Amino acid sequence: MHESFGSFVAQVAEVSMKDGTITVDRVVCAVDCGLAVNPDHVRAQMEGGIGFGLGTALGSAITLTDGKPDQANFDTYSVLRIDRMPKTVEVHILNSGNPPSGVGEPGVPPIAPAVANAVAKLTGKPPRRLPLEA
Repeated sequence: MHESFGSFVAQVAEVSMKDGTITVDRVVCAVDCGLAVNPDHVRAQMEGGIGFGLGTALGSAITLTDGKPDQANFDTYSVLRIDRMPKTVEVHILNSGNPPSGVGEPGVPPIAPAVANAVAKLTGKPPRRLPLEA
C-alpha cells in the first residue's frame, strides 16, 4: 500500500515461476483518489504505473563503473516489454467522496513489494534486492 499526492493505492500480485524466471500473472489494484473525474484516465495511470514499476522490479537496473553509468540507452537498459506485462490487471476505483487527488505516480511504488511478497510466498525465501531474482 502506498499514499502520495492525496491518493491511496494498494496492490496484490499473483506470480509463477518457470526455469527461475518470475512471471507476474495477475495484479489487483485498488485506488482511492477521491472523486475520480475521469475513471478511464485513473485506470490507465494505474496500469501504466504497474508496468513502469514492474520494469524495475523484474530487470531494469542502473549500474556504475568508476562512477559512470554502464547503461547509455535502451540497447543497454532493459525496460519492461509487453510480453512481461501481466495477462490480467484489475483496477478498482474507490469512491471516497474526497476531493480529486493525484494518480500519475502513486501506482508505481506498491508493485515491487507486492511482487516480492508473492515471490516470498511461492519460494519460501523473501527477496532482498531489486531487480527480483528467483
